[in-house]
Amino acid sequence: MAAAPLGRVVLTHLLVALFGMGSWAAVNGIWVELPVVVKDLPEGWSLPSYLSVLVALGNLGLLLVTLWRRLAPGKGERIPIQVVQALSVVGTALLALLWHQVATVAGQHHSVAFLTLALVLALACCASNVTFLPFLSHLPPAFLRSFFLGQGLSALLPCVLALVQGVGRLECAPAPTNGTPESPHNFPERFPASTFFWALTALLVTSAAAFQGLLLLLPSPPSRPTWGPGPGLRAGAPGVEEEEGEAALPLQEPAVRAAGTMPNTDPESPRLLPARSACLLGLLAVTNALTNGVLPAVQSFSCLPYGRLAYHLAVVLGSAANPLACFLAMGVLCRSLAGLGALSVLGVLFGAYLMALAVLSPCPPLVGTTAGTVLVVLSWVLCLGLFSYVKVAASSLLHGGGRPALLAAGVAIQVGSLLGAVAMFPPTSVYHVFRSGKDCVDPCGP
Repeated sequence: MAAAPLGRVVLTHLLVALFGMGSWAAVNGIWVELPVVVKDLPEGWSLPSYLSVLVALGNLGLLLVTLWRRLAPGKGERIPIQVVQALSVVGTALLALLWHQVATVAGQHHSVAFLTLALVLALACCASNVTFLPFLSHLPPAFLRSFFLGQGLSALLPCVLALVQGVGRLECAPAPTNGTPESPHNFPERFPASTFFWALTALLVTSAAAFQGLLLLLPSPPSRPTWGPGPGLRAGAPGVEEEEGEAALPLQEPAVRAAGTMPNTDPESPRLLPARSACLLGLLAVTNALTNGVLPAVQSFSCLPYGRLAYHLAVVLGSAANPLACFLAMGVLCRSLAGLGALSVLGVLFGAYLMALAVLSPCPPLVGTTAGTVLVVLSWVLCLGLFSYVKVAASSLLHGGGRPALLAAGVAIQVGSLLGAVAMFPPTSVYHVFRSGKDCVDPCGP
């Protein structure tokens, strides 16, 4: 017996969210596990700089996807998505086994296995934006919001897992009456990095299984069902050859199929004009440049002067703001370009405050006070929440342009992220504009 329409819609939302969860989980997991792996790898705390370069090189994944589209036109996104997911699962599993292996290169010890697998995972994650999003053009815009909710979980769940692991726990020794202060005591993690990477592999396997579930749930049978839940679960034969997709739309509204036309995927959205589309793509590029490149580079500088607790709260609650913004977009979606621009400006103001704190580190305003801690955590949550909402809303509006518009959205997201990361590399790693304090040492005291 066929599932009830409402149950099928809910199941599709769940599968789309789990599918989106696998987009950036691998690279996000590597980032949050760095405090653990740097203890055993020869690069030490220069490893984040290496990782930044590798993630930037991961944008070559865009070229590989473009090459696939040239060599196999009309084949859809199913095969590229499965390749991306296979690389993510296998790469993370190998990371669990080999992350600590060291080899000698040019007379120096290097973590060749870790860096090579990080590059493979970066290629997969960067390619996900230009394969996962076009696949969702086969579904109504509401499912795009579920995808971004899952993408938010790809950042939140590794953070929660790292907190459970006990990353970065330390205890400051009592201040001596005279003499040199003792070094802080670092607590060991509750489980090793290998266990963390195995758990990350399980998340990616779940995401890959969700995609296979979507392919089974949204087939292209010869018969035409007669039901449609509300606006309808329209699916243009996801994951199969596009030349067949126009002929079978199994979850589209029956009235639309009878007419033989492809309607606007969101009846409430205004017509997508070229100028409007360009503005939405610009918003996507700018917001992703800030959230994926500029702001992450200064998060530790802006938060750590207020203590480890402030830093962990900013990381976890900021990651939680992403899926919460997606939930909000499901109920209340801003369709006004001016409104999205205003929200972006508000997010930029919070981002400017955080950048100012990073520049003034290790002695920003209100350091050592509860008000300062609350302000920095709240600024991170609101900044990331606002930008996440703008990204979801802009992508939902671009959905009206179909697969080409969503492909352009994926490119804008990736190019913006790359430009943000490249822009922040010189001030953070070359010119050392930002300064960090030391644990258990007050650099702002008399």
